[in-house]
Amino acid sequence: MDHSTPSDPEQRTPAVAVIIPAMNEEDRIAATVRASKAIPGVDLIIVVDDGSTDETKLRAREAGAITVRHTINRGKASAMQTGANVAGMHDQAEGEPRLLLYLDADLGDSAAEAAPLVEPVACGRADCAIAVLPPAKGAGGHGFVLGLARSAIEKAAGWRPVAPLSGQRCMTREAFAASQPFAPGWGVETAMTIRMLVAGMTLIEVPCELGHRVSTRDFAGEMHRLRQWIDVRRAVTSLALARVRLPRARFAQAAARQRDYEPYCALGEAARGRR
Repeated sequence: MDHSTPSDPEQRTPAVAVIIPAMNEEDRIAATVRASKAIPGVDLIIVVDDGSTDETKLRAREAGAITVRHTINRGKASAMQTGANVAGMHDQAEGEPRLLLYLDADLGDSAAEAAPLVEPVACGRADCAIAVLPPAKGAGGHGFVLGLARSAIEKAAGWRPVAPLSGQRCMTREAFAASQPFAPGWGVETAMTIRMLVAGMTLIEVPCELGHRVSTRDFAGEMHRLRQWIDVRRAVTSLALARVRLPRARFAQAAARQRDYEPYCALGEAARGRR
């Protein structure tokens, strides 16, 4: 990993590909795409329409995004993979691969506030930056899914993230590769975090003034949270059975030193310096 800083004379901000998985987001996708253009370094915006029955793809294309469509809904993980594949097709053969910035389709105008995720990855402080969103008004969660994800990440690699379920993430191609294979459904973020940390990647959380729809405490909201819990539990169990984790002795020192909003590498500074 390159540890030069933006102040270095030869430092150039890497190009960034924004990838937006979307399903039935015709009301917000255009605003999300337009706002994404304001993020420094962004020269490619890809919207993956994951089986929408509305005009999501049309609205995204009209707003200036490259669009690709799944004819049936394959799930977020599949849409994320498709987006990365399309981004790779647009990278120059001899050039530096674009950073990948994943954003939710319903961010609307607030998508521009994801800009702080790019800097720590572009300058080499981290391999992946994860957004921590402000508390959402009207959110009805009980914290069960959040607690499950956070506990699983801590047990596997010692990190106790503030926002383990956040889907707003900027990463290098190396970090993307380390996160493979993606877990299906709502378990994708938890699993990719664990895989990156076990591979020795450096992660950082960054506060971002992003906003999107939240699930409420009605029947639909409770069912949504139940599906999330099931998917995260399935992903965590699968990783545990595959022994995708580090022995505690390897991350004990890093875990003891961790601070919120500071880079975390489970294998310590030596691992960071090798990349």
